[in-house]
Order: sequence, then C-alpha cells, then structure tokens
Amino acid sequence: MSNDSITTPSAESLAEAARAAQGKGLPPVHQWNPPFCGDLDMRIARDGTWFYLGTPIGRPELVRLFSTILRKDDDKYFLVTPVEKVGITVDDAPFVAVDFEAEGEGQAQELVFETNVGDRMVAGPDNPIRVERDAQTGEPSPYVLVRDNLEALIDRKSFYRLVDIGAHVEGWFGLWSGGEFFRIIPSSDLPD
Repeated sequence: MSNDSITTPSAESLAEAARAAQGKGLPPVHQWNPPFCGDLDMRIARDGTWFYLGTPIGRPELVRLFSTILRKDDDKYFLVTPVEKVGITVDDAPFVAVDFEAEGEGQAQELVFETNVGDRMVAGPDNPIRVERDAQTGEPSPYVLVRDNLEALIDRKSFYRLVDIGAHVEGWFGLWSGGEFFRIIPSSDLPD
C-alpha cells in the first residue's frame, strides 16, 4: 500500500480514537508509532485557539481531548492515536499558561501553572521556565514546559505577576520554583 492511497483522518475520526484511548491520565502517545497519514487542516494560534478547516473549535472539551493526543517530534507537531498520526500547524507553543499560583517563598517557592486546556504543573527541573527575547524589539516570550517536549506560552498578565515576585541571584533577575532558579534577564539590563 503506498502513501498515496492513505486517507488523511478527519478531526471526527481522531476525536473518536482519542476517546477510545482515554483511561486514567494522559494517553501514552510517546509509546505509539502509527504510520504518518498526512497533514490535517488544524492549527493552534499563538493565543491558544484551535482551528479546524479555518474555523475556531468552539467546544473546550474537544480541544482538551485533542490536546491529550498531541506530540512534538523534532520541530513538528502531530495528533497521534494508536493507528494514525497526522501533522498539524502550531504558530508558537501549543498551550498557553493562563494563570499560576505561587506557594511558599524564596528558594522554597513553587509556581503552579494552569494552561488553557486544564493542565497543571509545578515549574521546576522537570518543567523548566525559559524566556526568549525578540532580537529586534527585545520583547520577552516566556514559556514553561508542560509535558513531553510540549510548552505553554505564559500569558502577559501572568508574566507581569511573575516579574513582581522575581528575585536577583548572581547578576540575574529570575524566578525560584521547585528548588531551581530560572533566569529571565541579566540584572544589568533592567531599567533603573
């Protein structure tokens, strides 16, 4: 059977397969190695909105379901079930961290993030925070690792709140969480 005869699955067939694979916790997509079935006209915008055939997916439970079968291999994103793997487009990060809670203080602080699809994680060695800066504007884009090579862009309001609780350590301004210090910007680059 050649790849030309393989039909790209629809969002509906992927949703059915994802529902069938649901158990307790997230499906083990990292263990599945189905054949590549082509690209699907599905896109995740920078603000976390999922689109199918150019139209926003308006059902949060369906977006959550798709998010559980999302996988990143190299620099490409796929929806993966035990029997099929389809490529999708992700504009920036597949998730958005829309809120966080700070528990504790100083080096004992834990930052518990929540994403737009309901994932919760504590920033730390397994879920690091990183910040990229736009080379032209200097504008920061902060991220936190959610799971298995999938990141969330930390939304602006949360980032401003994080900056308010940041600390200076060895010439860097950053954040403590999970016993680790995450560098954001050199202290010398901050305005006076």
